[in-house]
Amino acid sequence: MTDGSEPRVLEEQPATLPMMLRAALPAIPGLNVIPGIRKAGSELPDLALVRHDVEIDRKRVAAYADVCGFPLKETLPLTYPHMLAFGLHMAIMTDRSFPFPAVGTVHLDNAITQHRPISAAEKLQVTCRAEDLRPHPKGRVFDITTVVHSDGELVWEETTTLLRLGRADEGAAADDRGLEVVPGSGTVWRLAGDLGRRYAAVSGDHNPIHLYGLTAKAFGFPQQIVHGMWSKARCLAALEGRLPGAVRVDVAFKKPVLLPGSVAFGSRRLDGPDGSYAFALTSPKSGAPHLLGRTTPL
Repeated sequence: MTDGSEPRVLEEQPATLPMMLRAALPAIPGLNVIPGIRKAGSELPDLALVRHDVEIDRKRVAAYADVCGFPLKETLPLTYPHMLAFGLHMAIMTDRSFPFPAVGTVHLDNAITQHRPISAAEKLQVTCRAEDLRPHPKGRVFDITTVVHSDGELVWEETTTLLRLGRADEGAAADDRGLEVVPGSGTVWRLAGDLGRRYAAVSGDHNPIHLYGLTAKAFGFPQQIVHGMWSKARCLAALEGRLPGAVRVDVAFKKPVLLPGSVAFGSRRLDGPDGSYAFALTSPKSGAPHLLGRTTPL
């Protein structure tokens, strides 16, 4: 995370459902011209938010693990700190100073670095900031960075890269992170139509594109789609036991997964002594990629 203004302290986890409703308003034609709802501007605000002494709710961890396929352990699933940060992400993107509507941004990439496993008994400090607005072939992208400390020790980091569709910049290059398509290896997950609602219940991410066919169609999708962070979590759950405690995991989100539907999971250990893995979710029929990923031990 780059230096900037002193983070604004939030005493409680923001309620995500009211923020999601507020986030959807600027994307609705007619409402998006009303002062107070309309989003305007071209620069990211110098805004960081932080929560101190965040306690882990073991029941929520268990519910999250169940939806995503993780075993229940004393330490948190590798992706779980994103649940602690998501409310701060939404608070930043629904702040009056933020120039883009939250609903309508596209989650392109996600990189998580876990410096060590985190115990469910620890109290954490979670800090988030939006930064690095830059051109992209389909508009502009920016990052929301998250750092998590435990008693002053940096234990977990995340960079969430989001695309704001707009005027193309032909000189900009998309970053594919060098990730490869790993063909499915016989593992096919059949995903129920209510998966988006189940994940929303444990994550707080009630984006309407994930909930029902009707709400997804209102935002241009033929039916509801899987949360990208569920896809990442489910892949890491499938790799559980093969990854070290200190690891970086990069993913790129490609074609959306429609619900109900099926995805094929594939993984392979990469050449070299460090124990890295490449993994992917693809269409069982066409092989088209939905998610590409790589793990790198620290």
